Amino acid sequence: MSVEKKSSGVWQISPDPPARRRRRNAPRLPPAERREQLLDAALRVVAGGGLAQLTMQEVARQAGVAKPVLYAMYPTAPELIGALLHREHSRGMAQVRAAMPDTVRGTDPDEEYLAAVMAFLAAVAADTERWRLILMPSEGAPSDYRELLIAAREQVLARSVDLLETGIQVRGGPHGADVELLGHVMLGFIETLGRLVLSDPERFPPERLRATVRALKRTLPRAK
Repeated sequence: MSVEKKSSGVWQISPDPPARRRRRNAPRLPPAERREQLLDAALRVVAGGGLAQLTMQEVARQAGVAKPVLYAMYPTAPELIGALLHREHSRGMAQVRAAMPDTVRGTDPDEEYLAAVMAFLAAVAADTERWRLILMPSEGAPSDYRELLIAAREQVLARSVDLLETGIQVRGGPHGADVELLGHVMLGFIETLGRLVLSDPERFPPERLRATVRALKRTLPRAK
């Protein structure tokens, strides 16, 4: 408290003002770690309501930082969204490349195909929000991201066609197959299975889909 003389014989006693509560600052992180932290928070926001619900305020809240910390790394929401989409796409494509065999020579192509599809579906089930952004992009996704998805799909398709050509030679059939068309069909089939896992994971877990993948292989006859 404070005591102040106001006039002769008159003193004023005032209580001390309440102490201001100091805001706890987020711990300092190197820029690369801070960006990852903020993108992780953005992914949690998207998981809760889609890209349309992503706001800078909510991302800052999820990350536990003040908004200036977020703006220092990502000055605008479109920049934040773009960074998130490109990070998740890059990681998703790495999972696809890891699932695809380097070659099917000296192996059973049918079993290689089954293993690749199941590895992909396991990745989808493990990282549902990542794969929802890739297989089921929302209307809030920027146009350049959609172009990125198209270009990446073409690369996966080209790799799939190369493996199919070799696989058909190794397994001895089907003879006279339109390999490019077959590649489109099989890639579309895999994408559909992935969307089933995303849309209803309890009803369509990857293991339930294994028999369907095996059934598709049987429609491609081997040489007698």
